[in-house]
Amino acid sequence: MPKSKTPPSSQATEPSNGRSGASFRRRYDELERNRSVLVARLAQLRSRAGAHPACNQALKLLNETYRKSSLAQRIGVLQAASFMLDIIERLTLTL
Repeated sequence: MPKSKTPPSSQATEPSNGRSGASFRRRYDELERNRSVLVARLAQLRSRAGAHPACNQALKLLNETYRKSSLAQRIGVLQAASFMLDIIERLTLTL
């Protein structure tokens, strides 16, 4: 009689040594630190730039869009927000 294959064990789905969970937490914390730096940068820009419409969009990126995104997508959201803040800084310097 042929041997039946046993279903894959739970070892394949569980992280070994708990490192994957720690790695997730480390990446999550790093993204949150980056977000808080960008939020502080935005607050400084809002005091200088006033009611520039791009400031509202950057704030939306850093709050609503960031919270709705997965961990992998959050990197892109932070990059987009950083780019917007760079543009706003350039605009305020030239005005």
